[in-house]
Amino acid sequence: MARYTGPKVKQCRREGMNLFFLGQNTSSGKVAVLQRRDYPPGVHAQSRRKVTEYGVRLREKQKLKRVFGVYEKQFMLYFREAERLKGNTGANMLTLLSRRLDNVVLAGGMATTLAQARQLVNHGHFTVNGKRMTIPSYQVCPGDVITPRGKENTKKIVADHLEVNKSAATPQWLDVNGDTLTITITQLPKREDFQFPIQEQLIVELCSK
Repeated sequence: MARYTGPKVKQCRREGMNLFFLGQNTSSGKVAVLQRRDYPPGVHAQSRRKVTEYGVRLREKQKLKRVFGVYEKQFMLYFREAERLKGNTGANMLTLLSRRLDNVVLAGGMATTLAQARQLVNHGHFTVNGKRMTIPSYQVCPGDVITPRGKENTKKIVADHLEVNKSAATPQWLDVNGDTLTITITQLPKREDFQFPIQEQLIVELCSK
């Protein structure tokens, strides 16, 4: 699957928010760039431009895609699945994206960035219910237990990440145990568990056309 390898600060500036590509360290030089240049990248970024209704909806979709690191085709698969489920389509979409294994590893504090979480999963450093898992898009379910593999170097890496992220808030639908290095899915994530300022209804309006 393709992945973005370009400047991550550029994407954050384009969306006008820290997409957490940069981890939790808000004192880093890259985060400081976002504060100094609070306008989109490009030569004409600071010129006045009229934003259309379509443009507003497109930006919301791009934000959500970049938060979870998915591209258009995969994103639309999530959207179509959200449409088929009962309930609010926007909330269903956020739930499906939040249940990705790489996002769970990041939200549980076992990685400092989404790219790092995805690499750890891709390389088989985590198990789900005791079974090695190498699929970042794997959908976790209530009762699933995610743990690092038995190798000591893997456990040390995860333990170090938990120490770095100990001050970060853990979503209520995850139970993280630093002693046993486990993440237990206690329930499905809800809309209020999603902390990014995304207006999902605008995305639904755009993708439903």
